[in-house]
Amino acid sequence: MTLTLTTISGSPRGWRVLLGLAFKRLSTEIKELKLSENEHKTEPFISLNPRGTVPVMESDGTVLRDSMAILAWLDRKFPEHPLFGSTDQEAAEIWQATMEGRQYLRQAAADFLTPVFFGGASLDDKNTPKWESLTSAAETMQSEMTLLDGKLSDGRLFLAGMKPSAADAVSWPEVRLVQRASETKPDLMAELGFAELANTLDHLEAWKQRVFDCPGVEATMPGHW
Repeated sequence: MTLTLTTISGSPRGWRVLLGLAFKRLSTEIKELKLSENEHKTEPFISLNPRGTVPVMESDGTVLRDSMAILAWLDRKFPEHPLFGSTDQEAAEIWQATMEGRQYLRQAAADFLTPVFFGGASLDDKNTPKWESLTSAAETMQSEMTLLDGKLSDGRLFLAGMKPSAADAVSWPEVRLVQRASETKPDLMAELGFAELANTLDHLEAWKQRVFDCPGVEATMPGHW
């Protein structure tokens, strides 16, 4: 069976599928669209997904256009190394953590990182309404990261237990993108409090490295980085 994933390098939703595949020890053909050329909004991709969003998974006539649908389908199609647990209790915890990451963490990251990566945010914005908006978004993102750190403080290795799951696949890209922002815009991120935060969220930092060390995860890193 051939799996083909169409995505955009660095897209958090596409990245979560790549992580799910890595956790399940599955391989896939990857087609990367160029965001700069709006390939996700033009043919032939727009016929595959009229909404023009990534990722899209294709397999023997099956076409899936949502990252969560893809992860759920992968878990049914390939039961080994389950992403959503093996018991009802595991499924409950994993699904809750997964959906919290999908809703709250994803929104916080989008609100904060969009101006940082694409909106030209800089220290020159200080004392302007733009800066007030940025600092508010930064505080929300920091709160979400602090919640994750607390979740990991009880000895668990991953967000929903001792094994990587869909919860990690959904949340890890968001946290790693914050690190990327700190790597590319260190002065701005330090001014917004992220340098200090990285030194205090020990459980989150250890988890971030633990996920990275899982087999196949390093290969999911955006090539343009």
